[in-house]
Amino acid sequence: MAGQVWGTSNLGGFMYSLNLSKELRVALRPIVKFRQFADVKDAAHQGLNRGDTFHWNVYSTVATGGAALTENTAIAETNFTITQGTMTITEHGNSIPFSSKLDDLSEHPVKEIIHKVLKLDAAQVLDDLVANQIDTCKLRVVAETATDAVTLTVDGAATLTNTVALGKDHIKAIVDVMKERNIPAYEGDDYFCIAWPTTFRTLKNNLESISQYVETGFQMIRNGETGRYEGVRFVEQTYRAKGGSATGLGTPAGAWAGTKSDWAVFMGADTVAEAVAIPEEVRGKIPTDFGRARGIAWYYLGGAGLVHSTAAESRVVMWDSKA
Repeated sequence: MAGQVWGTSNLGGFMYSLNLSKELRVALRPIVKFRQFADVKDAAHQGLNRGDTFHWNVYSTVATGGAALTENTAIAETNFTITQGTMTITEHGNSIPFSSKLDDLSEHPVKEIIHKVLKLDAAQVLDDLVANQIDTCKLRVVAETATDAVTLTVDGAATLTNTVALGKDHIKAIVDVMKERNIPAYEGDDYFCIAWPTTFRTLKNNLESISQYVETGFQMIRNGETGRYEGVRFVEQTYRAKGGSATGLGTPAGAWAGTKSDWAVFMGADTVAEAVAIPEEVRGKIPTDFGRARGIAWYYLGGAGLVHSTAAESRVVMWDSKA
């Protein structure tokens, strides 16, 4: 049996030993943050028995704008265009089998521990589902050596190598790019930015003397949010790899050549759509071998897609580097 068994110490035998601590402890895990930025309002419309493809429409503005009218002249006629996005609904899951002997002899609660580690695994997989879509955004900004300006590319690839740390003046320049492209704010009047803590270090140092939250009254704070500046709220994450990878964010595999920064993602409204046919859930295996072979799994049926895949309509801007 592949899974948790009594006969192998590090797969189960250690769950009972003399003077075993009663405290449950788990290994270090990365902090997942991307999925909270997915829009799941469409989920209810997907449901079951509707096929494995999910579509959404994006409607343009009018082709010709209105104008002043002259008496006895007919009102002009115009139209708008419709583009359609699509995603595929797929299954995701993982399981841990365990023996009845382990469950019966263990001093620690086997099922509770398996539930815990599987929930962590599900959170990371579904975070990746959203992050992989954000990674396909078309708009990339690079400062190269400038500390107060950025260069924008619109084909999903950075053309310059970034050799400076992300600072407050870069934030101003990126916000200007987003506003001038009419990217709507994510929440209220604010955009969001997500990156590694070290990517924000220079920015945090820049802001030590500036009040990051000046508005009064209740306001939702996103998971991992650390501050606000120039209409951007910053969220730290440690799950998605630094430097990019074959499936990671930003540059090709390896650390940034400049070693001064790393990728950061700036987001407006309507970023990633998530369609959920069956929300993530924990399932128990029907015992076999007369009840001796047991197991627990997590399962999810759904998908995610970048809502606006063209540069002209993009709602995501990535601080990136060629190498």
